[in-house]
Order: sequence, then structure tokens, then C-alpha cells
Amino acid sequence: MRRTGPIHHLAEVEHWAAARASGEYRRSTLGRSLEEEGFVHCAAPEQVADVLQRYYSTYRDELVLLTIDPARLTSPLRWEVGNSTTGERFPHVHGPITTDAVIGTAVLHPPFG
Repeated sequence: MRRTGPIHHLAEVEHWAAARASGEYRRSTLGRSLEEEGFVHCAAPEQVADVLQRYYSTYRDELVLLTIDPARLTSPLRWEVGNSTTGERFPHVHGPITTDAVIGTAVLHPPFG
């Protein structure tokens, strides 16, 4: 599934705060750096809900849901298989995200299950 609409990323509060200060978001959720892995993003709201339920059901801190305009990205956006069982594709950004690409934010409160 390829979408030209907004994509979403779940960010830890402190990493988003650091990005707002520097102008670039370089950390994936749970503290991994871009060098360790590409940023995993979600396209449809259903993907966001599924990721929250699967990976963050026991996570106890707030998360920030970033809404990103793909047209404003300066790094490549690739649609890659995120679930090998179903073949579901997720958009991945392989490079820093400028804060200008983020067109909306929402704070999400646990529990996420």
C-alpha cells in the first residue's frame, strides 16, 4: 500500500523536545539512533493503533504522535515490509526529519493496549 497522504511516527517526549530545540529529529522510539535502524512510520491510523497495541501495551510513559508531510521530507521515504507474516508495508525514512516536515503533534497517554 502506497499513500501520498501524511505519515505518522511515535516519538518519546524527550526526543521530540530535543528535536524541537535542534530542528532535526534523529532518534527512533525507545532511543535507537538512525544509524542503528531506519525510522519506522505508519501510514493509516490502523497501523498506528496496531503498533501501539503490539509494541507499547506495557509502555508507561507518554508518547508524541508526529504527523509528517512526506512532501517536506529531505531524506528518502521508502515503503518496506514491516510485517513479514502479512507482507504489510510501512513507510520508512532513512535520514533525519526536519521539524518543518512535522505538520501536527498529539500527546498520547498510556495505557496503549
